[in-house]
Amino acid sequence: MNKKLAFVSLLSFLALMGILSSVKAATIPSASLDRETYFAGETGYITVSVYNDEADVIRVTELSASINYYYADGTVYVQKFFSSAYLPEEISVGQTKSFLIPISLPTNIAHGYTNLVVEARTDLWNEQSQRWLTSERPTYSLKMYVQSPYQPMYEDSQAELANIAGQLEEEKLLTGNLNSMVIMFAATTLVFAIVAAFFGFYMFSKRAKAAQQPM
Repeated sequence: MNKKLAFVSLLSFLALMGILSSVKAATIPSASLDRETYFAGETGYITVSVYNDEADVIRVTELSASINYYYADGTVYVQKFFSSAYLPEEISVGQTKSFLIPISLPTNIAHGYTNLVVEARTDLWNEQSQRWLTSERPTYSLKMYVQSPYQPMYEDSQAELANIAGQLEEEKLLTGNLNSMVIMFAATTLVFAIVAAFFGFYMFSKRAKAAQQPM
């Protein structure tokens, strides 16, 4: 009898642990950065939405974002940023609340893409026991792009090259038009010269014939 009671108690305990371990008090449907690209040393923030998909009130006890990035010398560095909101913050059933997580990048961070992982710690209110139950931690991953400090100079140089190329094309077109005008002027001058020579020869021949006629 004692063995059966112990076995039933063990099963009940395991079932209770399974229920408690499977509690999910919230989800993170979205998280976004305040801009598409960053430079080393810049500050910004992440907007995070937390949704209550449970049958009772939940509360957010902690909200953070972890970033794994490389320094310019290749050293791996991990930093964690926390929400600026006053926590814990309760969220009613079926409701969503947005939070901000300020971020600040080091001045020697390597450029390129790096991963950010947003994590929320939430509790679920249990009406039967009249207490908060710790839940699993929903997460959300997003990418951050750190731009090279030489990128603006490269873009400026490309714009300057494009401007120079445009000016050369205009000068080439202007030179081509000028050459065409010179050729047309030379051709016109040559035509007039030929006409004048022919007219002069005609007048000379006419005078010569008139001089040869007897008086």
